[in-house]
Amino acid sequence: MRSEITAIRSSILHFIDDPAKVENIADSYQYWPDGLLVIENSHIKILKSYEESDAGLYAHIDDQRGKLILPGFIDTHIHYPQTQMIAAYGEQLLEWLETYTFPTERMFHDKNHAKNIATFFINELLKNGTTSALVFCTVHPQSVDALFEEADKRNMRIIAGKVMMDRNAPEYLLDTAQSSYDDSKALIEKWHGRNRLQYAITPRFAPTSTPEQLAMAGKLKAEYPDVYVHTHLSENKSEVEWVSSLFPERDNYFDVYQHFGLAGEKSVFAHSIHLTEDEWNSIAQTDSVIAFCPISNLFLGSGLFNFGKAEQKGIRVGLGTDIGAGTSFSQLQTLNEAYKVVHLQGDKLSAFKGLYLATLGGARALSIADKVGNFTKGKEADFVILNWFATDLQKLHSLYSPNLEDRLFALLVLGDDRNVDATYVAGKRVYPARS
Repeated sequence: MRSEITAIRSSILHFIDDPAKVENIADSYQYWPDGLLVIENSHIKILKSYEESDAGLYAHIDDQRGKLILPGFIDTHIHYPQTQMIAAYGEQLLEWLETYTFPTERMFHDKNHAKNIATFFINELLKNGTTSALVFCTVHPQSVDALFEEADKRNMRIIAGKVMMDRNAPEYLLDTAQSSYDDSKALIEKWHGRNRLQYAITPRFAPTSTPEQLAMAGKLKAEYPDVYVHTHLSENKSEVEWVSSLFPERDNYFDVYQHFGLAGEKSVFAHSIHLTEDEWNSIAQTDSVIAFCPISNLFLGSGLFNFGKAEQKGIRVGLGTDIGAGTSFSQLQTLNEAYKVVHLQGDKLSAFKGLYLATLGGARALSIADKVGNFTKGKEADFVILNWFATDLQKLHSLYSPNLEDRLFALLVLGDDRNVDATYVAGKRVYPARS
């Protein structure tokens, strides 16, 4: 079989370790001001400094000097059905769900509507340089089919699942403990492990599932240990109080999930803002994952995630845009707000740590770091080409930028989808589409 080879010359940055876990931060990343990235048959083959002799080794080298290549961004928590209701005004979590979210998700019983939004959603991810994501669908199985079908066309690494919800929601969105098990099992059999697609068991959050349904979710996890669990935890104080009243026999909110067998290495809990010390310890002990969603936490007035505490406990953390309570698909904008959330609590988030979270850190959070997250030889070639200077303000800043870290930090604070020149999935450019 003939090899497909792509060679690109550009500045290149990737991470080989967590900047917070090395003595010298420079040991956590590799940066080539003038580098060469070679992809063969959709996987990384070579990463090195460019040399003039390289020009004779390849039929064509795509010259992207003046740009920056990073591994594709990884979004660890996002709702594709909420794309159309982004920027819904004026409510906190529980009222926001009732007022905006549930009526919107009702529309996804229509497969055609789901397909239209799924296509738009995938396009937005790619436009913002996001190549892998953990995604909420709706209670409707056809919403999962629509998303996976569209993602499969682009060969994306997407993890998603059908929402399980059998109480405390409108009748038109309820399933049952048994139907949610049956539908989820059928979807697992259909999609999990198909090309680059994986499945997540997805109870919306504890208040909308009966103990019977959570037990069925735990049964699924026991039957399919390789699939994910994706849900919400301690986003809002009223939500935490509600869970306590619904599950008085459990020690705390996280204990509800742990009791039903839903905690562990492939279990991702979005938000996790209002945690007790016991919950922090249990998350760490079970090797569960937290998705840090700063934009939505600020937008809904939910609170400030204690990133420093998560670091202290050794908990894996990924970044989530949390569309549509989040108001941007951009991981650059998400890092802009993450910096502020961390800074408000007397700590700092460096540019290096931020970009680690958006790439290799996200891959480690989703247990896919053996496949994506950096440019180690043999990994899948998902990456983004960024324009350092997409705006006049960025150009001005660059004239006075003293070093790489300053340039990267300005990219996080001032950057957005305008900085994304191209997005590649499995070695093929998917944004902008080739004419």
